[in-house]
Amino acid sequence: MILTTTQRTLIERVINTIETGKPDGDYSNISIFADGPHDIRQITYGRAQTTEYGNLRKLIIMYSEQNGINSLALQPYIDKIGSDKLLVDDAVFKKLIREAGRNDPIMRQIQDQFFDEVYFLPAMKWADDNGFTLALSALVIYDSYIHSGQILWLLRNMFKESPPAAGGNEKKWIREYVNARHDWLSNHHRPAVRKSIYRTQAFKEQISKNNWDLKTVPILVNGTNVSP
Repeated sequence: MILTTTQRTLIERVINTIETGKPDGDYSNISIFADGPHDIRQITYGRAQTTEYGNLRKLIIMYSEQNGINSLALQPYIDKIGSDKLLVDDAVFKKLIREAGRNDPIMRQIQDQFFDEVYFLPAMKWADDNGFTLALSALVIYDSYIHSGQILWLLRNMFKESPPAAGGNEKKWIREYVNARHDWLSNHHRPAVRKSIYRTQAFKEQISKNNWDLKTVPILVNGTNVSP
């Protein structure tokens, strides 16, 4: 997947807006959703939002190893993240990570590195392995990794088009995948997930505009202009 600097920047701004409502991202953002294991409440945190029962522990380890301003204070929490010791109501933990995201350049640098290594690069490897080349395809695939950690098989089984590497049409695959994901989100048993259909709605709008290279601006996400 070869992206121009402008395309890559725009993709990040779309994801930031989807996750925190701000094109530049909100490194201190904390949201609470009942979308953890067995629908328990959990923390989601950071510029593009990682979860307490997902990769938040990895992010905090990376930060603590770089001696950020709250590194020492956060170290006792590392083994608790993702365990049966819920942190969703721990005011001190939330204060520490919020302060780090708001005031510490090290946390912002670590988050940029973290979201790149844990989500963006694996998403682009999947795109490359499956023959995708278009910028809008990169955005759709990256968003799936941010939101679900992968391209979900249950969604791929909802339509017949093959990926480009297997002889399919790239634009048709993306269109059908976005439609399948939109339907899945719309009917999800978790209310918070149902509300997230603004993600796929934004992609459907760009597909309808034939904006496969993401050069047609402005691009709106849930009413926000994400264009640099």
